[in-house]
Amino acid sequence: MRILHTADWHLGKTIEGRDRRPEQEQFIDEICCICDDEAIDLVLIAGDVFQNTNPSAVAEQLFYEAIHRLAKQGTRGVVVIAGNHDNPERLCASTPLADPLGISLIGFPKDEIYPNIHGFAGRVARIQCGPSWLELTVPSCDHSVVIAALPYPSEGRLRQLVAQTLDEADMQQGYNELIKATMNTLAANFRTDTVNIAMSHLFVRGGIESGPESENYIQQVGGVYAVDPLSFPANAQYIALGHLHRPQSIGSTVAGRYAGSPLQYSFAEAGHAKSVTVVDVIPGSIAQVREIFLSAGKPLVKWRATQGLDQIYRWLDEGKDKNAWIDAEIHITQMLTNDEIHKLRTLHTGFVNIRLITNLTDKEKTPAINLSCLSPEEMFGRFFERQQGGLKPEEGLVKLFLELTQEDEDAEAVGGKEDLNATA
Repeated sequence: MRILHTADWHLGKTIEGRDRRPEQEQFIDEICCICDDEAIDLVLIAGDVFQNTNPSAVAEQLFYEAIHRLAKQGTRGVVVIAGNHDNPERLCASTPLADPLGISLIGFPKDEIYPNIHGFAGRVARIQCGPSWLELTVPSCDHSVVIAALPYPSEGRLRQLVAQTLDEADMQQGYNELIKATMNTLAANFRTDTVNIAMSHLFVRGGIESGPESENYIQQVGGVYAVDPLSFPANAQYIALGHLHRPQSIGSTVAGRYAGSPLQYSFAEAGHAKSVTVVDVIPGSIAQVREIFLSAGKPLVKWRATQGLDQIYRWLDEGKDKNAWIDAEIHITQMLTNDEIHKLRTLHTGFVNIRLITNLTDKEKTPAINLSCLSPEEMFGRFFERQQGGLKPEEGLVKLFLELTQEDEDAEAVGGKEDLNATA
């Protein structure tokens, strides 16, 4: 059986408000082509299909079209689990339509999965199932696959553990034991005549995070979310993981990997190669694992113009990174005008951030200002300019800010009067 493992699509995600749907369409096209070229029998999508728990209709349409193409009229298996960004119920809402194509959508841990009653000859079928596990037959293989599928373990279960003890070591041990016990229960369905796969969306200890700008950073309470690599069943032949955006293997006795995200989603991922994982495995054998690198999407790059604005113009003239999203840091000796900022963005539409590092002479430096002497309008203007690389806010935006400020002041005044009345 040949398996393609992918994860962390984050459909609907933008970069500072800039649409990335065309790039997401590109990587879906690329993955579909890889599946055809490599004669893939089964596709595993290990969570975080969407960026938000309330995805847009456009993002959902893109997902439905993708899994429909990957399923190849029901002749290729597709199994999808929910990640921490996904709404489990919403992810599984299309199950009645997905079932006839042999697509399995799993939202919550312990979700009951049922045999595919719509199965037809020559199509993928779920022949045995239970809570969070399933056995699939694929027409292109003479053996079946058993998948222990654990969607993102919810924070609610973590809070139950926290409520039992305040000791960090006990919390870590308790969470590991919970994951290990759950996986071992699911792995009891593995057999010697099947391909046996463990699948989840969580953080394995030792995994390399991309940084605070990526994955919304891994939320951990004293590392309690960090699962021991040995928590996975030893009789699994491959462990398919999602959550971390950097493709990487895990330190387990069983072959296992994070597939990583198919696009660079934050500047913390600048320079990272993106890929999918292909696994060749038959019952009773050691899985053969390899990466296939992806070319879809725009790269994220960081420019550090220590020689000032002229260096930026030189790079633009050279056509440097003309098809990229750019985080630019420009060292300057005098502030840029709004026109100069607009000119940069006109010359290259890929500028996402433009940060100015001022190296002013003593004569050019502005004396320190006591912020308490500034009006709300002036403070907002200074903040906006600092965040937007010297660009001044438009009049309408300032007006909206002042209106919101006034509403807050009015609400506080009303609250103060109510407090006085209550005291009286």
